Amino acid sequence: MCGITACVAEGDVVDELLTGLANLEYRGYDSSGIAVPRGEADVSVLKRSGEIDALREAVAETVPAGSIGIGHTRWSTHGPPTDENAHPHTDCTGTVSVVHNGIIENHETLREELRQRGHEFTSDTDTEVIPHLIEEGLDDGRSTDEAFRRAVDRLEGSFAVVTLCGGEGSLYATRRGSPLVLGLDDDRQFLASDVPSFLEYTDRVVHLEDGDVVEVGPAGYRVTDTDGDRLPREPTSVDWQPEDAERDGYEHYMLKEINEQPQALDRTVRGRIEDDGGVSLSSFPPGSFDGVSDVQFVACGTSYHAALYAREHLVESGVRAHAFRAGEYATTPTPVTEDTLVVAVTQSGETADTLQSIRHARDEGARTLAVTNVVGSTAARTCDDALFIRAGPEIGVAATKTFSSQVTALSLLGERLVEDLTGSPSEDRAERAAAFRRLPSDLTRVLEDSTVADLADRYRDRDAYFFIGRGVGHPVALEGALKFKEITYEHAEGFGSAELKHGPLALVTEETPVVAVFDGRHEEKALANVEEVRARGAPVIAIAGEGSRKVRELADEFLPVPDTHPDALGVLANVQLQLVSYHVADLLGRSIDKPRNLAKSVTVE
Repeated sequence: MCGITACVAEGDVVDELLTGLANLEYRGYDSSGIAVPRGEADVSVLKRSGEIDALREAVAETVPAGSIGIGHTRWSTHGPPTDENAHPHTDCTGTVSVVHNGIIENHETLREELRQRGHEFTSDTDTEVIPHLIEEGLDDGRSTDEAFRRAVDRLEGSFAVVTLCGGEGSLYATRRGSPLVLGLDDDRQFLASDVPSFLEYTDRVVHLEDGDVVEVGPAGYRVTDTDGDRLPREPTSVDWQPEDAERDGYEHYMLKEINEQPQALDRTVRGRIEDDGGVSLSSFPPGSFDGVSDVQFVACGTSYHAALYAREHLVESGVRAHAFRAGEYATTPTPVTEDTLVVAVTQSGETADTLQSIRHARDEGARTLAVTNVVGSTAARTCDDALFIRAGPEIGVAATKTFSSQVTALSLLGERLVEDLTGSPSEDRAERAAAFRRLPSDLTRVLEDSTVADLADRYRDRDAYFFIGRGVGHPVALEGALKFKEITYEHAEGFGSAELKHGPLALVTEETPVVAVFDGRHEEKALANVEEVRARGAPVIAIAGEGSRKVRELADEFLPVPDTHPDALGVLANVQLQLVSYHVADLLGRSIDKPRNLAKSVTVE
């Protein structure tokens, strides 16, 4: 959730550190800081709570410089967001500085041991024990590499750590459960939590694995295992462009990424749908899932809603399928056998709860498959197989284009699963395939014709907002409510339409807009649910195919989408909901790209 950046170069690296921190703002943060060498032995640390602009001002006043440095954006876990708790943290001598993501579970025990040996602490963070442990190793006469390894051996929990020691020309880093990537330029080397940190400088990356220890210096890098043996970690190129991580004239990343969905979906489906409606997944030819008896999806947040969406098609087609919240999957025993396929849905491929679920499934003997956006991510490398959604980088904390691409990629995977597990394709395979092939152009129409901006002004000040739907409309309603609460900070809840009468209807008043998603199936039942809330005076905002005359006549507000197959219509409806959330949040003056208390990638459990 926090962001690490680091750089080694021939010249001054302060600008690169500040750029890297700014590029990682989307991960969520409440403070930031940098450290560069000062003199021959110690380091200069500047850190500030609040926005990165506060750090920039401090840098402008003191003008630090160095050809090696580390930086960090912190999202508070241990201790409030203060200057003292911001990273980097140092040892007693001011020689060792450290940035860290994750949680050190045994930090209290280590802190007490260190205090008894005379160490003094200046923060409330779990991180601060690390530089003091390294300090002790150096005092014992060990090399920086040895002292770093010895300190890491004492740590329990999940973490990514980068350390800079005064007088050293190299950085030392490792990861265990938190992401860390290495970026390689001609005259610069980078370390970061995520590729966008250094994407404008290089697209050559090395994805570090758990337990890797890397030394990064001006001449290159060296990766070893915990015993010090060299590991062959070769660089790859990421298929992202620097401009993908820029706003490109849009006021917010979220609006840019909403409007990028036609292009993202074109990449998702390109080369994957055959003329007869079959799917062509290079890693999963026909028969790839022979022997699988049931499918279990594990995911969190928006990815969980995409998993629920995918489950609908499988169940309707006769495949046993369930969707589980990853945060509960490993702790609440679920029957898993070697015939079970566990599909981990994760945009970043680094979500801690989802990774824990994958490990649990593997321990139980299940086959695992990651559906993710990031090649080389931990999920992609941990699972037996991977399917990439090809959405490109997503900077806004609130997921938009990745949800659409997840649903589409999962729908294509679902067709392969149906054919392999049931022995025959979906009854309407050709129609479904044609609908998903048209999604990019249909989405373009939605974006061009949407009247949400006018509607948002009429409904921005209400008591609460309910989102309802049936079939794939249900996960779309859940996702619409999540997006609304994430960026507007207003109370919003999503329900299956039939659940209204089992409790939530008690909260419906004239000041409670109800957003109803119609996917083209079970329309009469869904209309009856809408009548229930209209009878209580609630205004109804309906999203349905443009030819849905009854829905248009019944609703107070109608947001049409192109008529298409129900499984694709939900994707179009979701885009209208994204626009509702965006425009209401904009009118309310919310921090749309960086909503309070939230982070883009949740890398702690």
